[in-house]
Amino acid sequence: MTSQVSGIAASDGIAQAKAYLLIEPDLTVEKTSVTDTGAEKDRLTKAIDESKEQLGKIRSIAAESLGEEEAQVFDAHVMVLSDPDLIDQTHAVIDNDKVNADFAFKQVTDTFIAMFEGMEDNAYMQERAADIKDVRKRVLARLLNVTLPSPATIDEEVIIIAEDLTPSDTAQLNKKYVKAFVTDIGGRTSHSAIMARSLEIPAIVGTKNITELVKEEDYLIVDGMEGEVIINPSEEIISSFNKKAEEFAQLKAEWDRLKDEPSLTKDGKHVELAANIGTPKDLEGVINNGGEAIGLYRTEFLYMDSAELPSEDEQFDAYKKVLEGMGDKPVVVRTMDIGGDKELPYLELPVEMNPFLGYRAIRVSLDQDSVFRTQLRALLRASVHGTLRIMFPMIATLPEFRAAKAILEEEKAKLIEEGTEVSDSIEVGIMIEIPAAAVLADQFAKEVDFFSIGTNDLIQYTMAADRMNERVSYLYQPYNPSILRLIKGVIDAAHSEGKWAGMCGEMAGDQIAVPLLVGLGLDEFSMSATSILKTRSLLRKLDTAEMKELADKALTECTTSEEVMALVDQYVS
Repeated sequence: MTSQVSGIAASDGIAQAKAYLLIEPDLTVEKTSVTDTGAEKDRLTKAIDESKEQLGKIRSIAAESLGEEEAQVFDAHVMVLSDPDLIDQTHAVIDNDKVNADFAFKQVTDTFIAMFEGMEDNAYMQERAADIKDVRKRVLARLLNVTLPSPATIDEEVIIIAEDLTPSDTAQLNKKYVKAFVTDIGGRTSHSAIMARSLEIPAIVGTKNITELVKEEDYLIVDGMEGEVIINPSEEIISSFNKKAEEFAQLKAEWDRLKDEPSLTKDGKHVELAANIGTPKDLEGVINNGGEAIGLYRTEFLYMDSAELPSEDEQFDAYKKVLEGMGDKPVVVRTMDIGGDKELPYLELPVEMNPFLGYRAIRVSLDQDSVFRTQLRALLRASVHGTLRIMFPMIATLPEFRAAKAILEEEKAKLIEEGTEVSDSIEVGIMIEIPAAAVLADQFAKEVDFFSIGTNDLIQYTMAADRMNERVSYLYQPYNPSILRLIKGVIDAAHSEGKWAGMCGEMAGDQIAVPLLVGLGLDEFSMSATSILKTRSLLRKLDTAEMKELADKALTECTTSEEVMALVDQYVS
């Protein structure tokens, strides 16, 4: 029977395939008395051997898609399963207590995990606890005869159905086989949504209950433009969506022809279309989509993908690769934005009631300035290999900016004294994501070289609504007149001091927001690389004078997001 589910349209496109449920199975273990302990030990050996074989396959796939370094985590998992202590102790419990293999294995691994997690001053040992948890799930699934989802081993066309997708889940997705995904939770700015746009696959998030409605092997259609999932569609519905998919493919082909064209409005005004990236690997997508700059390099992934703080040389290599890869095109590098939902196991951060409003980003950098100085030295050394712009995140007050810039100047002076060449044309700016900074933008503009408006956080802080919470997702309103007024104030403040203003939140590539932002005078739009060509195509239809009139009306005559959206539709259509 055909049914339909709606959610938040997170990534454009149309896909159809059978469902793959990325849902954790029930691994509850019950204690059972046994008489044949030898058979239980054989069951354990078989489960471990099968788990090792599966890990080998996953490792090969990960090495090919992610690189050798990323794949090495699976070597650690195989080592855990080969540990004679782990196996011997499990055998001893089976023999002595006459219990089933799954109960014995869980009991022994519980002991190992507790021991390693107790070593609070040893990050390496705490990571081993995480490895044991991971491999335990794999072995218990074999012993309990249940399927443990493994996105890395998917070898046929599927649509992923999940409560949410973690960064490690999305890192394993191969877009050759994963045609789309749909989740219970999340919003347009959640990690999974941003990753979907990078992979160029359709995605719908925040459906609330897709995991309850879809069964394994159900056939699905995902419409990433409208935010609709059709479960077990009829032949007639499939035919209509095939036609819609063909039309979208033709549209994409038209956009592709703009790859090497300048980003001009209908009346010839140029704006810069830039891309947001997380690692040097994302450069290919920027270049393939005609990016004119990198408007946001999220350097925290350097820290999150490492088992320890990355060294100055490791960071230098990454920054150099990105700067050289972009040639003479500008690269805005954001200093580490750790905290909030981005934790580091090796960097002890306090457990907080509300981490998004707590100890994160520039607050960590200024407090732990040795970590900050290492990053700044690496950036300064790399600056001679391209056009570098440095941006500080989560700035709330002028003294924070002054303190961060003073540290930058100190490290620059040290490097020059050591005989290291440093560019003398590095622009230094801030991310405007805290309302206090937006309101005081006229004063900040006297001291910074540029602003980049981080709308993902600016909107949630202004509306007092967690952007990851689907219960208040209706308050994530980029077109709300209050948000537009803050953005206008930031842009006007920059221009009054002869500075430029950009935007690196997802709003920059939002097709409803773009006409408004053109009218507000935004200079640089930085977005997921896959949104660049679509936005370039839209720009060619917009007259700046008309868009200014549109923005003025939105600011002065509209009172709700809905009124603004209707006004944009009236002007653009």
